[in-house]
Amino acid sequence: MIEVGTVLDEKVFYLDRALLKAYADASGDQNPIHQNEEFALSVGLPNVIAHGMLTMALVGKYVSDFAGGSVNVLEYSARFIKPVIVPAGEKVDLTVTATVAEVADGKISLSLSATSAGVKVLGMAKAVVIK
Repeated sequence: MIEVGTVLDEKVFYLDRALLKAYADASGDQNPIHQNEEFALSVGLPNVIAHGMLTMALVGKYVSDFAGGSVNVLEYSARFIKPVIVPAGEKVDLTVTATVAEVADGKISLSLSATSAGVKVLGMAKAVVIK
């Protein structure tokens, strides 16, 4: 039985430059801040950063997996508050967990947490699922 306050299992996704390149190719978002360290630094970023929508997609996968498929995800939203920084030659974490905020009428509301290197990367992240 899922109750308010239940903390769901943590999931860690790993991102590296190869994943950013694959995502850029699939999405068509070839912005150099996601692939070119020199360019990213020149515009004031600390390094290459992951695509925001890649971050959202991975957190969405966490929600969808919990719900038993995307058909059971009724709502999902978040705000980007910090980028996921992806240095060359490294795999960085995107660590996701959720806490049950409400259970009513067959729906479960989740408060989501997404961090990378201990830094919160999404704010006001929440989802509503049927389970």
